[in-house]
Amino acid sequence: MSILSKRLFDSVVRDYRAASGLPIQLVDCEGAVVLPKKVAAPINLTALVRNRAHTLSECVRWGEPQAFFIAPGIMSWMIPLMNHTKLEGGLCGGFVFIEEDSQGVNDSINYLVSEGADRKEAEQFVVTIPLFEQVEVRKAADKLYDLFYQYSGWQPLQLRRNRDQMIQQRQIAEEIHQRKVEQNRAYPYDGERILLSHIRVGDRAGARKIFNKMLAAMFLYSPKQVVVRARAIEMMGYLVRAAVEDSPLMEPLLERHMKWIEQIVETKDFDDLCDVLRQALDDFMNSIFLQGVNPVSPAVGRALDFIAANYTESIGLDEIAQAANLSTFRIAHLLKEATGKTALQHIHSLRIQEARRLLEQSDMSCTDIAYETGFGDQSYFIKQFRKWMGITPAKYRKSFRARG
Repeated sequence: MSILSKRLFDSVVRDYRAASGLPIQLVDCEGAVVLPKKVAAPINLTALVRNRAHTLSECVRWGEPQAFFIAPGIMSWMIPLMNHTKLEGGLCGGFVFIEEDSQGVNDSINYLVSEGADRKEAEQFVVTIPLFEQVEVRKAADKLYDLFYQYSGWQPLQLRRNRDQMIQQRQIAEEIHQRKVEQNRAYPYDGERILLSHIRVGDRAGARKIFNKMLAAMFLYSPKQVVVRARAIEMMGYLVRAAVEDSPLMEPLLERHMKWIEQIVETKDFDDLCDVLRQALDDFMNSIFLQGVNPVSPAVGRALDFIAANYTESIGLDEIAQAANLSTFRIAHLLKEATGKTALQHIHSLRIQEARRLLEQSDMSCTDIAYETGFGDQSYFIKQFRKWMGITPAKYRKSFRARG
């Protein structure tokens, strides 16, 4: 039984070839080509199979496509095929020369021959390979990744988690290095306030970056696991306390906070602690994001709860007023007073924040995100996203991935 249906594979092949001019190969977890059935002989060399298997494992480790050399001057790339947490195989995105050099061509042929290829077959294989600029490799890999997950509907949850983990580790390592250079081991006590401000305005990426800087500072201040855990608990306690002080409706955070503390206490090392804290921060940000700002009355709280639970649906002021047990005029006035936004603006704000999360953490198309967040029409979604963010959804996703 094939990893993918032939129909799905053919759809990805067709659109990927139209976009890049390149073929693709479906490979299993051991790096062996599954589809198409007939490929150039050098592709099945043992060394290339091992190379593809290793690259596939690196894709999973980093949570994103990886490029690799199959011979001097010849590059390919791999995307992992993962549904939730199960790796099914990979897609290899064709072969390109990244150096316009006749000597490089000879080196490539000689390498393939040294690995067991017939010289004539190696020459025939190499002359079919197009020339690419190296900058185009990442674009082609991202295109293949987007096409597959768009068509398959698979959810690569483990990949996203691994990618977030790698980004976190990189940011922490960079901060530790910078602080060592500056000989700065002081704990940034104002960091908690800055972190909370990023969370309140819905800047998830900015909040994560500040959070990681604080983790680096904790580690440098004292690398002892018990001390780092204590500071981590103190930091999360500050965030929860501030949230509950802002709004009594945030009280459910207290119970979840206790569960996160238990997990923090049980962590075995700094990497394990960072992983738990990343999940705790995301949980905290999701709660703040859904509740929004400080309600000034129980009626406003009921209205905000109703909006948070139904913002992806088509809801109007009449329904919000009914949930708050007030007139439409009165609830409109109170919402504007409490949030600084009209009811529709608050709904759009929640939808845009959710759209940002989906653009960052999923491979859903803009059309699917438009429906998922309640905008319904793609053109209206793009118009509103540009109005709120100053950039189109597609450009936002591209920019976010480039930063990662």
